[in-house]
Amino acid sequence: MPLTLPTLKKRIISQHVVKKILVRSFKGSLYLVGGAIRELALRKTPKDFDFVLSEYDDLKILEKIFKAPSFLIGKKPIQTFRIIEKETSLDITFLQNTIDEDLKRRDFTMNAIAYDFKRQEIIDPLAGMKDIRKAIIRFPRKEAIHEDPLRMLKAVRHYSTLRGFTLHKDLIKAIKELKHLIHNVAPERIKYELDTMLLSRSAYKGLKMTDDTGLLEELFPEFTSLKQLDREKKLFPQTFRHTIEGFRYFDTQRRLFLDERALRNVAYALLFHDLGKANTYTFDDIKKVVHFFYHEGISCDKAGKIMERLKFSSYEIKSILALITHHMRIFLISSDTSTEKATRRLVYKVGDLIPSLVLLTVCDMYGSAEGRQNSSTKRVWKRCREVLDAYDAWKEKPLPPLVNGYDLMSIGFKQGPSLGEILEEIREKQLSGEIQKREEALTYAKEWLRHMS
Repeated sequence: MPLTLPTLKKRIISQHVVKKILVRSFKGSLYLVGGAIRELALRKTPKDFDFVLSEYDDLKILEKIFKAPSFLIGKKPIQTFRIIEKETSLDITFLQNTIDEDLKRRDFTMNAIAYDFKRQEIIDPLAGMKDIRKAIIRFPRKEAIHEDPLRMLKAVRHYSTLRGFTLHKDLIKAIKELKHLIHNVAPERIKYELDTMLLSRSAYKGLKMTDDTGLLEELFPEFTSLKQLDREKKLFPQTFRHTIEGFRYFDTQRRLFLDERALRNVAYALLFHDLGKANTYTFDDIKKVVHFFYHEGISCDKAGKIMERLKFSSYEIKSILALITHHMRIFLISSDTSTEKATRRLVYKVGDLIPSLVLLTVCDMYGSAEGRQNSSTKRVWKRCREVLDAYDAWKEKPLPPLVNGYDLMSIGFKQGPSLGEILEEIREKQLSGEIQKREEALTYAKEWLRHMS
């Protein structure tokens, strides 16, 4: 249950950031506002604090208190300065009018609450505490979305991160009506909200709401063709639905010692991994089976364009595309006839992305199977464990390469694609046990060269 106002005041003044401020005098008014108060009301400990000042000179006092310079952060509707203190960030804006007017311009009523340092009282003109108690995400007015369309995605992000909260019906209606305005938002800001939502404990719930409101297809029109394919071909499991369903299992299966960055990359790979199916659908009339041959490549092409559009880093793009490229590999080596050699080859090919690939595989699998255990899922799970064991063994004692490029050039190879190709072949045969000595590797390379001449 949210706190009562007296208890909330006590919690506010007990925060280490607030304690430092309370012992100093300021020229004008100072208010703590927004998400920090909401978090404290929900009995959580905020990491970030938003402050509003009435006097610009008081920013220098905050800089002295926290022994750090402020810097301007861009692409927000209101000019915002930030001070970093260890792992805590302070965002500071300045009053344009009264504090009540400032709060009425904020995104949601639950964030339109302030603590006045001078009067030592809570200011709540929009009954935000009431909405926090009722666990409702409500906008102060429809114009709030026009002022900053990112608030539509922020609402869904809060919906996925705040346990038990719901979106008010008027807010859902407004998002459906104004979803096209999301194109007016800087891509970096969109990506931040998506990052946070996909890493939340309720990523499935957030994505489902993003889809229900129409925001998902505004952000990723590439999904439209998947939905159309599902409708026209009456597919089961549906290609689009199983993608979203996979996120039901993302949190329950995420404990593979992955850090936040790796988890985020898996989430995006899961979201984009089947985009190419709309372009690769075929139906075997004899076996009555649907195929999506080589959809991984087209999925990578589409995902790459999306990630460039949203300003993903080069590292993120490389990792996510590698996961999409290999997302079928564990399924393909999960038959009863698969060998240990195939597992070792996969580990060599994918390397340190193996734990991420296993998580992606499990979510993809359960998204298709709707979470049910059957002979197929048990077989894939067994192979996943074997892949992880092989990965651990590889990490503990990696096999050094038997030959390098200089060795092969000394026997007649020239620099170019063929050199990389033969090195890759030799490495795979080494990992599978077919080639075990340097002399065997050189003999294989000479034979390869003789056939190519």
